[in-house]
Amino acid sequence: MYTRRNIRTKLILQFAWKNLLGFTLWAGLVTASYVLLRPRGLDIRLPFLPLSTIGIAVAFYMGFKNSQSYDRFWEARKIWGGIVNTSRLWGSQVCSYVGGLELAAGAEPSAELRGVHQDLLYRQLAWINALRLQLRRTTIHDRHNLSYAPDLHLQLDRDSQDNVACFLSSAEYGSLGAAANAAVQLLHTQSVKLQQLRTQHLLNDFQHIDLMQTVKEGYNLQGMCERIKNTPFPRQYAYFSTVFVWIFVLLLPLGLVGEFSKLSNGAAVWLTVPFSVLISWIFTTIEIVGDNSEDPFENYINDVPMTAICRTIEIDLRQMLGETNLPPRLQPVDDILL
Repeated sequence: MYTRRNIRTKLILQFAWKNLLGFTLWAGLVTASYVLLRPRGLDIRLPFLPLSTIGIAVAFYMGFKNSQSYDRFWEARKIWGGIVNTSRLWGSQVCSYVGGLELAAGAEPSAELRGVHQDLLYRQLAWINALRLQLRRTTIHDRHNLSYAPDLHLQLDRDSQDNVACFLSSAEYGSLGAAANAAVQLLHTQSVKLQQLRTQHLLNDFQHIDLMQTVKEGYNLQGMCERIKNTPFPRQYAYFSTVFVWIFVLLLPLGLVGEFSKLSNGAAVWLTVPFSVLISWIFTTIEIVGDNSEDPFENYINDVPMTAICRTIEIDLRQMLGETNLPPRLQPVDDILL
């Protein structure tokens, strides 16, 4: 997620410089051709009215696409907000529920009980990190359909398995290797552990049901993330939006050159170049924004900052356990928070 209020010019140019160069060359070529061929009776101008109609249609089409792209990002961010709340609730429930009479009497939890609390909270931390890694398993750098994304040298986050292993026993972490969906298996293990605690009378029926409702919410939130991840933005909208923009951009100088040739007895015809470049850049930038926003789990500049969210949850849950040696909150690197 880009965190700076104003986007740096350097970043804008990283996305735009190739297009700006191409627009300048194309508009210059069209204008020079018009100036050279017009005296010979060859007119390459296009009437501006149909061109403006195309521009309006493309603008409406891109508006729909960008609105839907933003909805995907915002839904993903709300889901991870739900994961934050659910994880905090889980930590509070575990620390206040699991212990039965020992906690009801107001006594300090024993070392064994603290170990049970830590096991349940650490597995929750393993779950959120496993889910994050699964969602980022395919990153924007693997998307051949996206041609606007420069390499910003962001650190890939899809292979950081240490963030899962550090919260689990070696045996439990080893058992995840054969799992098709490690995050689901971690939630299933939580359910099994809760049943064992109920059998040991460390939970009563109400507490067991309440904790299982929180596990159920974890399943729901993971399913929502996987729905966004596994259902790409409909390609018919994304692809044809790009096609229509480039048709408009290629035709634009042919229409502008005729309009500017009417000014000052044709002396203003070279204004076609800067105005064509400006209008083309605006349209393609809107297209780029939509293209880069349609997938919120891609380990890229417009990603939901799942790594930072996981770190926030880790700090909160470990504080509930009474730990003081806590990691710092993640800070943006080059204005980008992952």
